Amino acid sequence: MRIGKQDNGFTSISTSDAHSITVRGLDLTNEIIGHLDFTHYFWLLVTGKAPTETQKFFANAVLCAIAEHGLVPSVAVARMTMAAAPEALQGAVAAGLLGCGSVVLGSAETAGRFLSDQIRMAEEAGIPFSEAAKQGVASLRAEKQPIPGFGHPQHSAGDPRALRLLSLAREHGIEGRYIQMLQAVQDVLPDVIGRALPVNVNGAIPAVMLDAGYPLDALKGISLLARTASLIGHLQEEAERPIGFMMAGAAADRIGFAES
Repeated sequence: MRIGKQDNGFTSISTSDAHSITVRGLDLTNEIIGHLDFTHYFWLLVTGKAPTETQKFFANAVLCAIAEHGLVPSVAVARMTMAAAPEALQGAVAAGLLGCGSVVLGSAETAGRFLSDQIRMAEEAGIPFSEAAKQGVASLRAEKQPIPGFGHPQHSAGDPRALRLLSLAREHGIEGRYIQMLQAVQDVLPDVIGRALPVNVNGAIPAVMLDAGYPLDALKGISLLARTASLIGHLQEEAERPIGFMMAGAAADRIGFAES
């Protein structure tokens, strides 16, 4: 049984023959290896175009910002997986990445789509960003949904990663409609939900990256790439100085039992 479209089947990313490998139109051995850094190569692979120096700068900044934040759920599950299956580094990395969703790590994508939706509403309806932001936040509030990209359980006074990324965007002159919409949403929060919330790193990442020209549909990918590096670091430490079973034991001690 055939599922999905069956025509127009091709890839524009890579091909090879007996003597060469071509990636996005460049010869891998003569034009990429030893010539491009990995962030440049990542942008080229995703978009099909070489990044500008500004785009590469912000991709690097974002990768550094989101890679590591302690024993968060993705790290905890990876280290516990490594403890149970020390021969399966790839399984432990995969376990950590599988939890990249709308609450943790993958929320940059959710925030990016929310900003994009409000920008489209403003442009199609011919209304100010402030009004589109107010309607968007009110709609989420009515559905009892969180405001993506805002609030943080630890950094209640302001996520330092978000503040730094937005400061760099100002310094480099890339503030565009996504950062403007992010600011519009922040400005209407007190009136719509009754309190202010700080921008978190998963609000700053899409605003900065989308204004820099990164594709919306690939937003989750940059978080996945960054967190993969962090997971490998944690798993190397787990191999040398294991805490995975300690974490599992602490969970068992913390969670009580109740008859269903």
